Amino acid sequence: MEIAGKTAFVTGGASGIGLEIGRMLMEQGANVMLADLVPERLKAAKAELGQVETVLCDVADPGSVKAAAEKTIETFGKVHIVVNNAGVSLGHTPGDTPLEDWQWLVDINFMGVIHGIEAFTPLIKAHGEGGYFINTASMSGHLATQQLSAYTATKFAVVGLSESLRMDLAADNIGVSVLCPGWVKTDINKAHEGRPSGVDDEDAPSEAMQMVTEAVDNGLSPRSVAEWTVECMQAGRFYIFTHPSMRRWVQKRHDLIDADYGAIENDPRFKDR
Repeated sequence: MEIAGKTAFVTGGASGIGLEIGRMLMEQGANVMLADLVPERLKAAKAELGQVETVLCDVADPGSVKAAAEKTIETFGKVHIVVNNAGVSLGHTPGDTPLEDWQWLVDINFMGVIHGIEAFTPLIKAHGEGGYFINTASMSGHLATQQLSAYTATKFAVVGLSESLRMDLAADNIGVSVLCPGWVKTDINKAHEGRPSGVDDEDAPSEAMQMVTEAVDNGLSPRSVAEWTVECMQAGRFYIFTHPSMRRWVQKRHDLIDADYGAIENDPRFKDR
């Protein structure tokens, strides 16, 4: 997809991967609207990049996403590229995850993507020029992680949603990619600081999150991830992976699936009809 002259909307756009994707798109001639929940970060992003617009947006709130979409149209006239990137992480042991935390993760990581799809798909279809969605999942959308079951569930959901979305929008010349990064130097390990009121923040930095902190501190640069993401979008690549070393773990998962299919292959009870 050609980027110059197009308009892009990026959630989680004031820091990390979102900020760098916004920068890459801007450098290649796109009009860019950065959306984020933190005003101070948006102000800093605007000061750093200059040639972008910003909008406050809570992706967990469909009304907020719709308002951000409307501002994007008011500012630029059209929108072509939507990067549903905002996300949070939190770790708990099984049976010890407060329902409020489950809801918080689902609302941002999964429903936030849905809200972006629902708000922007009609706007992209309206101009008939085609477009593109990039939905940020994670390697946790392909590989389960101990003590991160809630986070993992939301990321598997984003992968499945993106796979269906790709088929649903193909006829409208709207492409889809799902970004599945491994460890990247972002602030996702600090996401628990934004948990909803009433949830005990003292329990947030669990053993799993301490592991996440160590991993992201040694992770890829957001710039590298952004460069590859934009290259993959231009090439129409669906799965955007960033860590070749994790390929063997994904293959092991598929080997297990294949083996368990083999267990029923010759069982007459399960013969396809």
